[in-house]
Amino acid sequence: MAATTPLTPSTGNIPTVSPAQVAPALSASPAVPKTRVVAVVGIIAVVLIGLNLRAGITSAAALFHDLQQVLGYGALVASILPSIPLLCFAVAGMGTSWLTRRVGVEKAIAIALALLAGGLLVRGVPVTGALLGGTVLAMSGLAVCNVAMPSFIREHYSERTSMMTGLYTFTMSGGATFAAVVSVPLAQELGSPSIGLAAWGLLGVAALLGFLPVVLHTHRKATKTDRPRVSMWPLLRTRLGLLITAIFTFQAFLAYAVMSWFAYILTSQGLSASESGLQFGVMQLVSVAAGMILLAFGSRPGMLRPALYLASSSTLLAIAAMVWLPTSLAVVPAVLFGFGLGIFPLVLVIISRSGRSTAETTALSTIAQSLGYLIAAIGPFGMGLLHSATGGWVLPLSLLSIVAVALMVTCHLLTSKRTATKTGPRTA
Repeated sequence: MAATTPLTPSTGNIPTVSPAQVAPALSASPAVPKTRVVAVVGIIAVVLIGLNLRAGITSAAALFHDLQQVLGYGALVASILPSIPLLCFAVAGMGTSWLTRRVGVEKAIAIALALLAGGLLVRGVPVTGALLGGTVLAMSGLAVCNVAMPSFIREHYSERTSMMTGLYTFTMSGGATFAAVVSVPLAQELGSPSIGLAAWGLLGVAALLGFLPVVLHTHRKATKTDRPRVSMWPLLRTRLGLLITAIFTFQAFLAYAVMSWFAYILTSQGLSASESGLQFGVMQLVSVAAGMILLAFGSRPGMLRPALYLASSSTLLAIAAMVWLPTSLAVVPAVLFGFGLGIFPLVLVIISRSGRSTAETTALSTIAQSLGYLIAAIGPFGMGLLHSATGGWVLPLSLLSIVAVALMVTCHLLTSKRTATKTGPRTA
């Protein structure tokens, strides 16, 4: 079994990969000569992609209450709808390794952006079937981007992994925040929540057009090499692979349960849709700053474990605040949840810097995200069913706190000295 670059828990650093370990022959994409123009275009493309990767989710979350009122679907559809992104991330994401091996990371991302834009536009048809079908199509595109982007950053910006991951997650959170804040007013201005959702498809089209120059440059400059097949499942037999999958699972479970129902909970407790959307936007805005702060903090020697502790404990406190504080103080759980969401870029950097090559990074990203999102889909779906069964939010939020504790335990184990002794994935 080939050894992967371990975490360095004794110092708490985010794992790194030495240049000698990145063998060109094992690369999932052929080497491409870099120019300053191409690098700048690539950065712009990363920004555009990042803006899209949560806007399609948060724009819908802020409109769930209005969509149910207008389209007239029942409690079952209302519970399924927030879980569709996670199920798509799990199922479609599982095929990303195969797709990148067939066409390359860049073309795979372009295909994903086309699916994203098309699905978002389909959601503009004001019927429940179009809402569900368009969401499946768009989220399948997001799934491929989710898995492929750490590999794209590893392949094209190996010397600036933390910086590019920070930029990527910053724009992702920024797009989510913007969508959460303006989604309800935009839908009201357009006269329909369905048309308001479809408007976000234009942002997807912009990302696709912005990324095409990268695809064309890579296609022209690529050399013919064999792309290796890296087996994903042996990762789960390693401590490092298992713990990375676990931390991704728990943070995704919490993040999507909160993003799916936070605004709805506030609305059901008496806030208007606009006020709930505003608090949702506050949460997303805080997550932007928190992600950058935690990434900078966690990248310093010995600070990874404290950074992970801060994020996970903040989520636990936010759940308690949601249960015990009055709705008039909704800004408190909004800020705490936002800080907890800042754990995401730390997890992405850990994935991006693990493995001996882009192919191994893709395999690790695929198994962690696909399996993680599949399990995390229980979060929003289960919260919806529990709310329907109990008529309140105390039990769903209390069970969510158990997951937050599990996340804290995983953070501790992931940064322990024992984790550093384990090996990584096999190349088939």
